[in-house]
Amino acid sequence: MEDLQSQKLLTAGRSLEALTMAWNVAGVIILALTALKARSVALGGFGLDSAVEIAASALVLRELRGSNPRQEKRTLKLIGWAFIVLAVYLGGQSTVLLIAGFHPEHSPLGMLWTGLTAGVMFTLATAKYRVGDQLQSQVLMTESRVTFVDGLLATFVVAGLAANALLGWWWADPASAFIIVAYSVRESIEALRLANAPEPQGLGSCGQACSACTKLCDNEETSTSTP
Repeated sequence: MEDLQSQKLLTAGRSLEALTMAWNVAGVIILALTALKARSVALGGFGLDSAVEIAASALVLRELRGSNPRQEKRTLKLIGWAFIVLAVYLGGQSTVLLIAGFHPEHSPLGMLWTGLTAGVMFTLATAKYRVGDQLQSQVLMTESRVTFVDGLLATFVVAGLAANALLGWWWADPASAFIIVAYSVRESIEALRLANAPEPQGLGSCGQACSACTKLCDNEETSTSTP
């Protein structure tokens, strides 16, 4: 019965990640078109962030199916460096546009899609965390927080677009891109930290490949074997 329940939870986790990927793939296309038309750095930056999030979801999907730890570390490094490139590009472009006083155009479709994305990401994040908690999957629970932050980013971006469209605050569009820059820096640091973390020295008695868990299990075994 427990195995059947675990399989159902794994299927649910994979479905949630697949839905996240599908939404972000559509988002990359829509945001690219709207960003070019409105010449919006915020929409373009959010589209690039969505592309990196697709890679993160792919990593979690592979993890839920069972993956090679070394391959996982290589993927984490790629994601970390991708976030660094994204932060440098957006930071430089936003600074230039603010100094030049560049006025982006309005994008109703971009506002609509970004607003919908915020709601979808918050919903997916909640569902992922619940499934991850029941599965005791730290990977899925951690990625759920990334999805939640993605929803926050969408909220900030749509706020900047609305401020430009309704109040004429042209600077709100490139300024909101700096929020994505700060997020990208944080995520790059975390991804590279995980990629460079030492691999566990083996499995504990519970069968988990976590170094902290292994130490705990070793201590429990020692205490149990001591008369």
